Amino acid sequence: MENDGAPRPHFVVQIHDARRLHFDFRLEVDGVLKSWAVPRGPSENPSDRRLAVPTEDHALEYREFEGVIPRGESGSGTVIVWDQGTYRPLGHDGQGDSVPFAESLELGHATFWLYGSKLHGEFALTRIQRGDEPDSGGHEAWLLIKANDRLAVRDRPGSPDPYHARSARTGRTLHQVAAAAARGGEG
Repeated sequence: MENDGAPRPHFVVQIHDARRLHFDFRLEVDGVLKSWAVPRGPSENPSDRRLAVPTEDHALEYREFEGVIPRGESGSGTVIVWDQGTYRPLGHDGQGDSVPFAESLELGHATFWLYGSKLHGEFALTRIQRGDEPDSGGHEAWLLIKANDRLAVRDRPGSPDPYHARSARTGRTLHQVAAAAARGGEG
């Protein structure tokens, strides 16, 4: 999985059954995982626009985390790796020259091609609200949108059922990971 001789950066989508069940969409950028909470999960249907709320950056090692975060800790709850893979940044300026991915994010619109075990094709993250706007309440908001490419799903909803979804790493469900942790086994 090379891109111009350099390894492609990684992405991961984790289902996180915390205070509110959501999906964490994470892209490797400049040595960290840039992260967004996506309440309804990413969709492969271009007509679905998914709210994506930025969260704190995570260490690269976190892309492999699957288990239970104990009560009392930030983000407590069960986590599975729903999808994982690499991505190829697609950002360009007005002249068609490539733009560094971190710069695309800073400007508020980043396009990329996912090579996942479940998600494939072109997606975009577009900022729709800056955290410094008067009505924002200090919160930034983005949309995660699937491009209308040949890999798009058009005849059905493009989001998984999080309670029946299986881990791309282990094949386990949220319930199975939680049950294993409760038994004292590996989370």
